[in-house]
Amino acid sequence: MTEARDAASGSGITIRPFETTEEYRACVELQEETWGRGFSERVSPAILKVGRILGGVSSGAYDADGRLVGFVFGLTGLRDGEVVHWSDMLAVRPEARDSGLGRRLKAYQREEVLGRGVEKMLWTFDPLRSRNAHLNLTRLGAVVREYVQDMYGDTDSPLHRGIGTDRMIALWLLSSEWVERRLESPTSLDDTPTVSSAPYALNYETGDRWPAPGAPDTTLGNDSVRVVIPSEIGSLMQDDPGLARAWRDATRVIFAYYLAHGYEAREFDRGRPVSTYLLTRIDSTTT
Repeated sequence: MTEARDAASGSGITIRPFETTEEYRACVELQEETWGRGFSERVSPAILKVGRILGGVSSGAYDADGRLVGFVFGLTGLRDGEVVHWSDMLAVRPEARDSGLGRRLKAYQREEVLGRGVEKMLWTFDPLRSRNAHLNLTRLGAVVREYVQDMYGDTDSPLHRGIGTDRMIALWLLSSEWVERRLESPTSLDDTPTVSSAPYALNYETGDRWPAPGAPDTTLGNDSVRVVIPSEIGSLMQDDPGLARAWRDATRVIFAYYLAHGYEAREFDRGRPVSTYLLTRIDSTTT
């Protein structure tokens, strides 16, 4: 059994594999608390256990009182003939968010997967969720080269309602220099010299309460382009579902086009009221 203990920060968090039936059930409970009661896509205790047996990761983060405050689950298998790890779920309780726990869970998962001889990890995330984009690109050093429209179809989770389930596929090259540098010292898009000269493929317009998407531009041929998203899509969905849908439609056009034409998302700047992706031609990167 592998354990990761964050003693240096004094948080008392221990990350370790699930061991008992009660611990697997507690993971299912946390899934429902995160994605909604009765969430039909939840992963059962049986699959959590079988996934671990077959080389996957099914592990929880426990506080000093032994309470489950987060978990990570993924499966190892073949994609296009290559052994990869697919990270299927990661959740952190609201009171533990913005504490770095999500990053620690991913770092733990990386070490587990590397120990199995796997060098590549993939997972999906909603490109309109700025918190997730910041973790995946800025903190972890993942890149994105694939965009899938409505990957999971219609679900019964309130987190997905009204704007579909379009997803970016994060690609984490576990032993790359880019990932090593980001894990050691994450930087922001503000530190990237090309940002100031990169044109906007999608900018925004100021509204009375929320920013509105500008007109998508798929005619740019620059090495890098910028794409903005609203920084608080969850609150926007509750307050103005129609505007949230407009953001989905506009970003879908841009991400689907540029990622299909040789660009990757590798930088993200989380700001207010909008956050910014930097898309860069793959042949001009050093990943």
